[in-house]
Amino acid sequence: MTVTTVHERVIPGAIGSDAVKVIFASSLGAVFEWYDFYLYGSLATIISKQFFSGVNETAGFIFALLAFAAGFAVRPFGALFFGRIGDMVGRKYTFLVTIVIMGLSTFVVGILPTYATIGVAAPAALIALRLLQGLALALGGEYGGAATYVAEHAPRGKRGMYTAWIQTTATLRFFLSLFVILATRLTIGEAEFATWGWRVPFITFIALLGISVWIRLLVTGFFLPETKDRPLDEQYQD
Repeated sequence: MTVTTVHERVIPGAIGSDAVKVIFASSLGAVFEWYDFYLYGSLATIISKQFFSGVNETAGFIFALLAFAAGFAVRPFGALFFGRIGDMVGRKYTFLVTIVIMGLSTFVVGILPTYATIGVAAPAALIALRLLQGLALALGGEYGGAATYVAEHAPRGKRGMYTAWIQTTATLRFFLSLFVILATRLTIGEAEFATWGWRVPFITFIALLGISVWIRLLVTGFFLPETKDRPLDEQYQD
């Protein structure tokens, strides 16, 4: 009996635990990055009263929603800009830049003075932070790079399955934001939450940022090779 052995090229960093690390690091970043968008949407009524109190309540709420929409409007530009940067300097470095921009912007929202304190500078600063988040977040600078990075480290015939994990974490992002909001409300009470407690979910994001940056440094920064200079199809050629 003749046994035929089929040789398949192995891509460095794509086998066993290394492949899991790539998926985990990329998916975790997407979870944390969507966290802020769900958080802002859930707290839009409170945010409108804090930052757009210079107009009537209805107009303030509309302005708060427009600030929310601003983050979506700039995402195509984030994808173009950070996608190009990823091709030039490497996606694993671009990952760190996008997640730090997003994390710090979210944190600053939590400590941003309100309209009652600094006037129109408050909503202007809020909108600027939303624009930064939109440029760096999942469907802007982050998502495309994460999907490409995972695909580059996926073994033959498993690109779709590996990159699908990034999108399937959407539910986790939603429940994470709701859990933090609910836990804060129950801990300090509704009155305090409406006054200052709404800041807590934004401020505590700095801890999630630290975890995500650490994981990405650990995985993409030290253990995995950069594959940006090789087209995907060339990675499977001997």
